[in-house]
This record gives sequence, structure tokens and C-alpha cells, in this order.
Amino acid sequence: MDEALLRSLTPTVIGILGRRGADFAAAEDAVQDALIDALRVWPENPPRDPQGWLVTVAWRKFLDATRADVSRRRREIWVGTEPARGPGEAMEDTLALYFLCAHPSLTPASAVALTLRAVGGLTTHQIAQAYLVPEKTMAQRISRAKRTVAGVRFDRHGDVATVLRTLYLVFNEGYSGDVDLAAEAIRLTRQLAAGCDHPEVSGLLALMLLHHARRPARIRADGSLVPLTDQDRTHWDIGMITEGIDLLRKALARDELGEFQAQAAIAALHADAQTADETDWVQIVEWYDELVRLTDSPVARLNRVVAVGEADGPRAGLAALSEIDPALPRYTAVAAYLHEKDGDLVAAARLYAEAARSAPNLPERDHLIRQAARLNATLRS
Repeated sequence: MDEALLRSLTPTVIGILGRRGADFAAAEDAVQDALIDALRVWPENPPRDPQGWLVTVAWRKFLDATRADVSRRRREIWVGTEPARGPGEAMEDTLALYFLCAHPSLTPASAVALTLRAVGGLTTHQIAQAYLVPEKTMAQRISRAKRTVAGVRFDRHGDVATVLRTLYLVFNEGYSGDVDLAAEAIRLTRQLAAGCDHPEVSGLLALMLLHHARRPARIRADGSLVPLTDQDRTHWDIGMITEGIDLLRKALARDELGEFQAQAAIAALHADAQTADETDWVQIVEWYDELVRLTDSPVARLNRVVAVGEADGPRAGLAALSEIDPALPRYTAVAAYLHEKDGDLVAAARLYAEAARSAPNLPERDHLIRQAARLNATLRS
């Protein structure tokens, strides 16, 4: 059973049902039912035309559901054979679903769940596993999202920036359960890039590839985090880095700078350095200046502080940090790092311990606790 094939066909089949008259919620439900049948039937009796099989079964599911719902208005049902569709038309179906699932009326969490279900072809169980929530909770979230977009037409494209933010949220979830969401986000962004000629789509794909290339060096065997400066760069995926940098160069050449291109440029400068000491921090500060100009993001401002501390020294970094809201997540961890670089180990140890108490996840908390313990051991010796 080729589950990857099933997932790749899902958005096209939903789009076909949509053009035949099904609303999004009904089409998505029918296709999910057809996928369940495929998982049961295909291993012993694989179809010669997988997409045609799914369209036929999903359409039959939709008709059965429609006929059972006597309160719904009568509609004209098209029952002929689906004409052959070229790759361009199939991509239009997929693009329409991307924009529909990232509709601005949805919360970010709902948009992510709906994208993974309708565009990615994942089951509710897989999505729930990935987000570490009960399957019932995820099913309710997806149902609410489908109701929200039920009246939106398939042919009405939305904002590409919303789609990209949704995909980036998927990427940042990383890996959990039996679904690697970082790899899934890259797959979906590649699919989007194939049908959407937009420099920010290329910028996001480049950013994902450049970050994902460092993944093998990011975690030790015991599960602890390895800071970027300490990573074994021979474990980075050079092919992925090369592809990411090539995508970024082509996007930047169009002179339509966006936030994901700016973030990718920062990641490329890290990837280009053979050692941590060779990192071009001056250029990184300049790219953070561009990113702050584009987004006015507090997170970008805090990351810029770290870059300033590397480029101009810890005192300059601490001066820049004084202009940042102390309530910002990871503010205390940055303060600890800069105080350590400035030689104030007492303050740094205290701040690392304080930062650990508010860490957003277990690996980061453990890393900060280790940093505090390391400095305290140094102070006692």
C-alpha cells in the first residue's frame, strides 16, 4: 500500500468533488471515507487508475450522504465519467485547497489541522498523535474548521502569506508520533512552489531546507539539545543546504524581499560558515534589521540582540536587550547568555536557572538547567 500516493491524490480528488457541486466539508468527508476503503481494498486488489478509483468511490460516498439528508435542497447530480485532467488543472485544485485551508477566519491551530487533513492527506488519528492531543479533540477542531469554511468557494484564492504562515507552523512542530511534520511541511511547500510562482514561497522552502539540514546534529543520543555553535557541521546535509541556497538566490534576484527570504538569508549565513567562529555576524545583524523592518516582530528583535552580541560584543548586546520587553519568551535565556559572554558568571547562572523555569519545552528546559549547573560548578571550583 502506497500511503504517500494516497496522500498526494487527496487534494486533487477533493477539488474534483468540489467542482461537481460538493461543498468543502462534504467533499472532504467523502474523500476520507474513500481513503479508508482504499486502505482496505488496495493491498489485495490495487486499481489501474488510483485517482479515478478514488474519485468514483468518493463521489458515490458523497451521493449516498446527500440522498440520506432529506432536508437538503435538491441538486443536479453529474454522474458522467470525469474527463481527463492535465497536471495544470490538478495543481489548480491543490492550490485552491491551500488557500481554503488557510482561510483568515480560521485560528492558526485550525488552519494547520485542516491543511494536514485536506492537503496533506493525514488521518485525524495521525494529526492528533503529532500534536499530542486526544483524537476526539482533534476531530472536533477539524469539524469546527470545516464548518467555518463550508460556504467559501473553491475558486476564490486568498492571501499567500496566510498559507505560508500555516505551513511554517506545521514545520516548527517538528516530529511527534508517527508523522514527521517538518518533512511533511517541506513536502507540502514543494507542492505549493510547483504551482505558485512567488518569491516568498521559494523563500519559505529555502528556509525549511536550511533548518532541516542541521537536524541530524541538533540532538544528542540522550535527547539533549546541541546549540548551533557546538554542532558537528560534518553531520549537516550539504545537498539540502545547496538546494536551499540556490532557491534563496533565485528568490532574492527578483527583488521582492519578504520575511521568509530574510529569515532564509540568515539561515544561509549560518550554513555557509565552516565553523561557528567564521559566522558572518555583521551580515546577520543587517538581515535582522531587514526582518524587523518587514515584520516589526518582537521575536526578530530578540534574535537580533543575540546577533549584535556576537558582532559587536556582549556589552552591545546587553544594551540592545535593554530595549526589549522582558516579558518576551526566551528574554531571560538571552540575558543569561550575554552575561556569561561578558564574564558575569554569577548573574548568568541565576538567569539560566530562571529561564529554565519558563522554558517552552522539556529539551530546552534541560539545556538551560545544564548551563546553570555548569556555571555553578565553575564558580565553586
